[in-house]
Amino acid sequence: MENSKILGMQKFGFQWQTEDPFIITMYHQDLYPPGNEDQGPSTSLEGRNLGEDFTLRDGFRMYHGTTVPGFPAHPHCGFETVTIVLDGFVDHFDSSGARGRYGNGDVQWLTTGKGCQHTEMFPLVHPNQNNPLQLFQIWLNLEAKNKFAEPEYKMLWAEDIPEVQLVDSNGKKTNVRLIAGNLQGKTSLKPTVASWANDPDHHVGIYLIQMEPNASFTLPAVSNTLNRNVYFYKGKEIRIDGKLIPSSHRVKLTGDQDIEITNGAETGYLLVLEGEPIQEPVVSYGPFVMTTEQEIRNAFSEYRRTQFGGWQWGRLDPVNERDSGRFARYADGTIEKRG
Repeated sequence: MENSKILGMQKFGFQWQTEDPFIITMYHQDLYPPGNEDQGPSTSLEGRNLGEDFTLRDGFRMYHGTTVPGFPAHPHCGFETVTIVLDGFVDHFDSSGARGRYGNGDVQWLTTGKGCQHTEMFPLVHPNQNNPLQLFQIWLNLEAKNKFAEPEYKMLWAEDIPEVQLVDSNGKKTNVRLIAGNLQGKTSLKPTVASWANDPDHHVGIYLIQMEPNASFTLPAVSNTLNRNVYFYKGKEIRIDGKLIPSSHRVKLTGDQDIEITNGAETGYLLVLEGEPIQEPVVSYGPFVMTTEQEIRNAFSEYRRTQFGGWQWGRLDPVNERDSGRFARYADGTIEKRG
């Protein structure tokens, strides 16, 4: 691909390959049935490998959940999770005493820092209709000096997330939601304090893009050190630098050139991840991401000793009341409600 703006391509796997400063990206899409009284599926779960149900069956998976789908209490340290919920809801509980429910366009930005436990359960809040779920979870690394930061999470509520609406020369529209970064004079909401994305010189961009059929859109040049990837996750095809790219592909692009993306005959949906690399060693083991093997051993030792603050919620898979609405209750007692 000499002199091409395209530096590589790859078909999606279960985990989408990323580049520094990102670690991995996961995409979940499930069509859950109506919810029962426990906010779990109102259908038989017989025959599923409950606790490890990652096989799509009848349109959905239970993941590590046994009653409610999702991910019961588990630890993390040394990185950040950015969870973007397009459809459905996520219930959050953590070892600091915080909890909440978010969804339908909301984003949770969680710095795990020196260690925390949390849950990500998918409550089926509608008893008389299906409960579709669609979300991304992006793991963003922390630089070494912030891997031992105090855990912190922040809600980026759907109503507050900036959007850029562009119209090309043919009148075709592209809509860009700015989860992180800036575009066309608009700037995203602030992430957590310790985040690599908190410094504008790190050029971290997380964009959700929706393109009308045959629309064109240009990603502007940033720097020659930028790592930039486009994830074409839904649609028929797009064209970049003269090459046709089918859906379900990652495209690695140059960071120092304008990149024109032209959509095909169906509405196109893309995720863009870009940023300056941290350029530090990455040593990971399961949910822990540090810079040395000794730090990993120390993190496991700390977790065994303290449980990262313990677990006050009784059950490992708690959910909020069905009618709780979207809200966040932080460790300091502050409450945000969005209905």
